[in-house]
Order: sequence, then structure tokens, then C-alpha cells
Amino acid sequence: MSAAVGANRLLNEVESKQLLESAGITTASARLARSCGEAVQLATELGFPAVLKIVSDDVAHKSDIGGVRLGLESAEDVERAYDDILKAVTGRQPDARIEGVSVQRMAAPGLEVIIGMSRDPQFGPVMMFGLGGVLVEVLEDVVFRLVPLERRDAVEMLQEIRGSALLDGYRGSPAISREALVDLMLQVSAFIDAHPEISELDLNPVFAYPDGAIAVDARIVITS
Repeated sequence: MSAAVGANRLLNEVESKQLLESAGITTASARLARSCGEAVQLATELGFPAVLKIVSDDVAHKSDIGGVRLGLESAEDVERAYDDILKAVTGRQPDARIEGVSVQRMAAPGLEVIIGMSRDPQFGPVMMFGLGGVLVEVLEDVVFRLVPLERRDAVEMLQEIRGSALLDGYRGSPAISREALVDLMLQVSAFIDAHPEISELDLNPVFAYPDGAIAVDARIVITS
């Protein structure tokens, strides 16, 4: 979904997840570190393995410029990763305004899907669902419905993507819980319906599991 400009405010990952969690939506909780020492402290509190990600409104694709480090197993790993992230980002985007680095415990891998929303000038909020992760723009395997969603809408969206068979397991991978994804989509629909000030939302990726689903990364734009 496109970046918002003008009177809109882009919430960082930490702020976005806090807002989602206040509505009962499960996320990989993130905390903001503004120093290396703070990153180590937060990682120790949240638990290892840890994930660090750059927090900057000017960085659209964090992993593309070295702004993400995964699978950090110790305080020493976090120290190195914090310094490496800052060096990589400032080297590639020297003018980027950096708020800090988000710290979270690494979620178990799952099938990556995306849940998003944008507001159409004529029809209002429109929800998107599809296969997610870094390949979302390449695969373009997404479907849309108007918000608020009914349960049947969410069920149909899971069935309509071209990669729907992946949800049922593929070459030894386990089937994920369609019911958990439907419940999450309905939660997000209700969240959007209750917050008309939200103009855009992206949960990408959402890790889908045989027994649940969790938003690993989140992006929300608020219209002021």
C-alpha cells in the first residue's frame, strides 16, 4: 500500500503494534531502543532469540538496506547487530531520520500472509488479504473486500487467492488454521471500523500456524 503524505501521520512499528494490541490483536510485541545498551536490556527482558529492525519513516523497505537482523542469540549478538544496522542504514540512506531500533523476540516461522487496508475515496475502507512477506509485490496474490467484513467474506478471501492450497499444507509443511486467520481478519475489520482515523494499515508478514496467527510487522497511517 502506498505511503501517506501531507496531514497523515505514519506510526512506527512499536506504536502500531501497541495500538493493535490494545484491541486484542496478537502481535510480536516490539519495544523501541534508542541506544545499544537499551537494545541489549530490552532483548534480555523480552527473551532470545531476538530481532532488531531500524525505525525510520524514511526507510520503506528495511531489509533491503540492511536494517534488519534476525536470530540474535545473546547480548553480544544484539550489540553487534545494533551497530551494524546503524552503519548499514546511514551508509545507504545518509539523510534518513532514525528514531531508534525496534527490539522483539523472534517469532517461530510460519506461512507468511498479508492483511492490509486502505480507504477508497468512493467506497471507504477496503481490506486486502494474500500471500505476504518480502515477495508480496512480486506474487501480487491478493484479494479485496469492503469493511466491515462478515465471516463469510473472510472465508471466501482465503479461498480466492491463487495460493490457497498453501494454507492446507504443501510438500510436508503443515496445514495452517484457516479459522485462526478468519478470526484475525474479523478482528482487524472491527478495529478498522472502530478507528475511522486510520487511513492505511499493513500487517506484513503475518505468520500463520496450525494453531494460530501473529502479526510480525505492522504499519499504520493515521489521518490527522
